[in-house]
Amino acid sequence: MIARTLVHLVSLVLTVLAVGCATRATTIDAQWVTPSMASRGKVQDVLVVAALRDATQRRMLEDRMVEALAAAGVKALPSHKFLADGAHLSETQMRRAVTDAAASYVLMSSISGVTTDVRVTQGMMMGPAWGPGMGRPTGMGPGWGGMSAHYGALWGQSITSEVRTTQNVHGDTRLFETRSSEVVWSAGTTTSTGWDSVPSMIGQFATLIVDALKKDAVI
Repeated sequence: MIARTLVHLVSLVLTVLAVGCATRATTIDAQWVTPSMASRGKVQDVLVVAALRDATQRRMLEDRMVEALAAAGVKALPSHKFLADGAHLSETQMRRAVTDAAASYVLMSSISGVTTDVRVTQGMMMGPAWGPGMGRPTGMGPGWGGMSAHYGALWGQSITSEVRTTQNVHGDTRLFETRSSEVVWSAGTTTSTGWDSVPSMIGQFATLIVDALKKDAVI
């Protein structure tokens, strides 16, 4: 009974840890802001650009980022209202989109690389509470029936090893001042996939970036 209770407690701890990791899908590895930003004033008009191949994820990220910026008091528009999907974008097209959006800054997010982590959680096995012949001896010799009892005890007291493969998406987010195309703020991030749904991870990413912009007094 004690061993089985311990197994249940260990399983509960592993579940809690997994949930905890889901709330921290994205982390900021590094961030930078130009010293001259303090004299520029807070950013007010932003065109949000997600340089992603997946059109659905591009729109989703841009919309969530716009929502997060709006909640922080920043006027923001998604680039998918002005720019079609595609790998090639000329400076003229970007400038036209900036003009149409009446934006003073462009916040651009992209994927800089992908890595994979393989984590193995070793299984735990506890031996029987006492020696051979766990079952009470019957008239047919000591330990008769003990093998099945031993098997049942080991099955209930063991946890198999778990192999979890996590894909880490490394992101690059930069804030450009549109007149000079100067980068005035940037952040490098890592998003661990597989812990949560894509919409949830994108929402958490957008919130994290906006919070970082607030911390650096950019917005």
